[in-house]
Amino acid sequence: MVEAEPVLIAAMSGRALAASARRAGYRPLVADCFGDEDTLALAHAHRRLTLDFHRGIDRDELVDALDDLATTSGPAAVVCGTGFEDRPEVLAIMAERWTLLGNSAATVMSAKDPTRFAALCREQGIRHPPTRADVPADPDGWLAKRRGGAGGAHVRTADAAATSTNGLYYQQRVAGAAVSALVLANGRSAVILGFSTQWTSPTARQPFRYGGAVRPAALGRETADALADSVARLVRAIPIVGLNSVDFLVEGDRHWLLELNPRPGATLDIFEPTQGSLFGLHVEACAGALPDRAPDLKDAMAQSIVYAHRDIPALPVLDWPDWTADRQRAASSVGAGQPLCTVLAAAPTDRDARELIEQRIAAIRTHVDARSP
Repeated sequence: MVEAEPVLIAAMSGRALAASARRAGYRPLVADCFGDEDTLALAHAHRRLTLDFHRGIDRDELVDALDDLATTSGPAAVVCGTGFEDRPEVLAIMAERWTLLGNSAATVMSAKDPTRFAALCREQGIRHPPTRADVPADPDGWLAKRRGGAGGAHVRTADAAATSTNGLYYQQRVAGAAVSALVLANGRSAVILGFSTQWTSPTARQPFRYGGAVRPAALGRETADALADSVARLVRAIPIVGLNSVDFLVEGDRHWLLELNPRPGATLDIFEPTQGSLFGLHVEACAGALPDRAPDLKDAMAQSIVYAHRDIPALPVLDWPDWTADRQRAASSVGAGQPLCTVLAAAPTDRDARELIEQRIAAIRTHVDARSP
């Protein structure tokens, strides 16, 4: 029997990538910041990185962890998830050591430089909110975002942001429903695997924190075609490869392209096909091959992050339902506002899936509260 090919996975949370890699026939070697119960079960080997929601992944610690994992299995490639949008230099270091299956450091720099990206959108005729590097004279109606930020937790209203512009940029607020396109690209062209609608899980300090997503997004054909046209224009300008996501705000027949996330993102679970795997498609696309069309997906599916609403010094042993993922290990310390787990729901319609998600979030909170002091 031929042993599965090893592959390095580096991300803030590597569970979804590891699960998809397993389905594609790979042996995942994971370095991430959580070391969740199911991540450890999926990973052939794992190294846990220091969790720092403010400073992100430490370069030296990450490289040491990947070197350690590679020593035992000798993988030839690395796939990166969330955590590197604001540090393309780390991608460059990884690319010197292993084959980087994903966007290059130069591509990520182009995608995540806000003023450069805004100019690119103008050149391509893509509607994009007014964006500036300096603080607007009148902050009303503007948002402050961290360069390379992900997950929405870094977004503030401009009048609530720190006065320092270090690491921040400003974008005019526009109305609309949050819609994301999951895109598979080969550096020249792209296939849209589907659209999802996203929602927030706001707090007083993090009003735009990511909450969850459901697919398919309720889009009319003309709107979907218009979003697809914006994606095609973007791909012509930035040579992205593999899995990426493109975020929009949609209102009526108008849309604004907000940003490109140049890596596999938060919606892997809800777009994973019943045959094959997204990880396999990602690897093939990085080598230049795209499918003729997106894989067929049945019914609707939603996912949501369950955040702890209070400090839990030591998480008790829990009987996790099979519709949960990213399960924190027993005895873990979970601070208020940090993720407890992810919940998933499949249903006939997007509305049904969203309703089931809300029920399951409530069930998890009840389950945890009943067992936590």
